[in-house]
Amino acid sequence: MQRRDLIITTILFLLFWQLLAMLVHRDILPTPIQVVSAIVTQFSALASHFIASALRVIVSVIIAICLAVPAGLAMGQMPRLNRIFAPIAYILYPIPKIVFLPIVLLFFGATDFSKVLMIVLILFFQILVPVRDDAASIRPEILNSVKSLGAGRRALFRFVYLPASIPAVLTAVRLSIGTAVAVLYITETTATVLGLGYYIFLNASTLFDFPATYAGAAAMGFLGLVLYFFIDWLERRLCPWKYAT
Repeated sequence: MQRRDLIITTILFLLFWQLLAMLVHRDILPTPIQVVSAIVTQFSALASHFIASALRVIVSVIIAICLAVPAGLAMGQMPRLNRIFAPIAYILYPIPKIVFLPIVLLFFGATDFSKVLMIVLILFFQILVPVRDDAASIRPEILNSVKSLGAGRRALFRFVYLPASIPAVLTAVRLSIGTAVAVLYITETTATVLGLGYYIFLNASTLFDFPATYAGAAAMGFLGLVLYFFIDWLERRLCPWKYAT
């Protein structure tokens, strides 16, 4: 996406929001100017909540990648291993992992670990499945050409499977960012005092400060947007062949 297109879309969205707020004319829908004023007024508190949420999401994504990518590559390389673990993945993948939140809280308490664990549980399968499929779909002639040069399993992993899986990993992470931020909001509304989820929930349901509520929502959206563009930047660095002309 070009920067100009992003700026134009943002301006059009803000104009639509301003017109809608003027038509509705209720406290539950403040204008963009009121929201910006709330961001400026509460910037220090909002920044603290933003940093806490950003750290939780970033740590969760890194852990999920470190666990899911090797597992997916191993399943894609080894049909016998895939036959053992694929049924387990198929059973667990469709289950909404957020239902395990009360159980995780009972075992680990209202800690950062429990919040990170919930996000990792969800992202793990969203990364595992496409990486496994991508590794399994590598053309046999490519593998045979590398094997003919004397490459063993470790060399195949390093020079064939891992580079070939990077686009699938980044695509899976890109698609998982929205899920991670949504799960983060749910986990931060439970037994915590720091995080954008807590900030939004507090201002919406207790203080009834609607401009601050929208400011928190905007900050959470901005967090997802920053992560999304970071993955785009990372893809250009790690997969330059996709952008070659």
